[in-house]
Amino acid sequence: MRFDMVPSERFKLWLRIALGWWIFLLFLPSVTGLRPLRERTRSWGDEWLTRKDETDSGPFSQWNITGTYRGSWKFSDAANGSSRFPDIRKTTGNSVIELVSTPTKITGVHYVQGVIIFHDVFDNEYNVGGAQIRVEGVYIWPFRQLRMVANSGKEGELNQDGDYILSNPYHLLGVFSSQVLQDSSRDKMWRKKHSPMHDMEKHCNIEIAAQLSRLPSTKNEGEHDRFHLEGLMESPSTDDDGDCFSPLLLNTTSVNIEVYYNKAVNYTLMVTFVSFLQVLLLIRQMEHSSTQSGAAKVSILLIGQQAIMDAYLCLLHLTAGILVESLFNAFATAAFFKFVVFSIFEMRYLLTIWKANRPLSSGEGWEAMRRELSVLYSRFYGILLGGILLMYEFHHHLKPILLLIYSFWIPQIITNVIRDSRKPLHPHYILGISVTRLAIPLYVFGCPNNFMRIQPDKSWCVSLAAFIGLQASVLLLQHYLGSRWFIPRQILPEKYSYYRRFNQDARHAMDCVICMTSIDLNQRSNDCMVTPCDHFFHSGCLQRWMDIKMECPTCRRSLPPA
Repeated sequence: MRFDMVPSERFKLWLRIALGWWIFLLFLPSVTGLRPLRERTRSWGDEWLTRKDETDSGPFSQWNITGTYRGSWKFSDAANGSSRFPDIRKTTGNSVIELVSTPTKITGVHYVQGVIIFHDVFDNEYNVGGAQIRVEGVYIWPFRQLRMVANSGKEGELNQDGDYILSNPYHLLGVFSSQVLQDSSRDKMWRKKHSPMHDMEKHCNIEIAAQLSRLPSTKNEGEHDRFHLEGLMESPSTDDDGDCFSPLLLNTTSVNIEVYYNKAVNYTLMVTFVSFLQVLLLIRQMEHSSTQSGAAKVSILLIGQQAIMDAYLCLLHLTAGILVESLFNAFATAAFFKFVVFSIFEMRYLLTIWKANRPLSSGEGWEAMRRELSVLYSRFYGILLGGILLMYEFHHHLKPILLLIYSFWIPQIITNVIRDSRKPLHPHYILGISVTRLAIPLYVFGCPNNFMRIQPDKSWCVSLAAFIGLQASVLLLQHYLGSRWFIPRQILPEKYSYYRRFNQDARHAMDCVICMTSIDLNQRSNDCMVTPCDHFFHSGCLQRWMDIKMECPTCRRSLPPA
């Protein structure tokens, strides 16, 4: 400082310094006084925030941190070191944070509330799932600091600013998949009461200090900002008897809702495309078994089981579309195509098979047919509703139930063996349906980045694919090697031979009534087939006839399978 200044210049300099200090001290108490954490002498969280890099201060902007954050949690120490809650034996896991930020009257301060979900907190033997904590606090956006404490309000209590959480597609689809594919509400209430978190909420104060930073955006992420949240969670006990557990580090990144929205839309496009392929395969199969004899070879349980599966998928996608309003069009389209598959094509094919197995019922009059049709429909919809109740009651055993549902090829395998049917299904139908039926369960339980927030289970997916592949392989071998190729001849029932020996001296008709040409009755010739009613036909003529009707062309007597 120059001492040769005139008094007026020296007074102006001291006035500027005093004014600067007065503005700094005026702003500092308004920030520190809003900390929701109780005052401590140099807490671990304050030291952690102080050590953060502050070189990237720059011109601050009012960041909107409302959104969903996914990441991981871990204890800062190698071990938990908690004597109060020894059940917490895991040291790391996944976490989901959902925050809603609202501006306040104080410049630079936002009120924040939300939910923190910790996965993999307890060992599986406790069967209590993860931990969920409701939090509230303040976000000081000039310093990018977030301070929160556990919310003492009632569970499920959110003010009008929490509408984002209740309408967020990420949250809604997570709730939907949790209700349908994971835990029921009754199970969640039981787990909450028996969870160590129930005691932790009573005896521990949860305090969180975090720092936010903006991530560089890419072209694929749209115009929305993405943030990285890194912080520390401490748990001082209410009776000042030490900490409930060691300090816990949080490391999460905000989820881009547009990318998540696109994942859900792409899934519905996949379901729509799969449904379209299934319609084409059904048309191909219906053409393959267009005759009465061909339709009678197809198991009615095979088509009925697939129709019930598509009805369930239609209801699930329609419910998801109603729940998530922003994705209604996408899920409604997928539900519509599933509705078309089961209500138009599969139910029509079901009726065709039913009529083919009852050729004499058409002559009994419309009243008798109407009664049988009502029985068929009542059984179908009864099984449909009973399956819903069964899956709700045995919710914990959903994957074994899915394996049971995906055994739809087994009725056809058994029908082929019992009736000794020849080529009832087209090979393209067998392969196509096997592949398309695997698309949805493999995405839900096998894709690590699925939008339903379900942990992948690769072993179950491999088991399901192997199970379907085994059934399809048996059907294909039955198609090419015969329906009873895997059964020893010793235990097979006696089968009628159309190439049996006959008395050549007897007077038999020498012409085939199908093609009206002469027949070679030489015993060594394989061009002659004899029915049980002793009528002679060309081998090719009678086989083509039996593909249409299993009746003798001459006397209309029923014929055994060839």
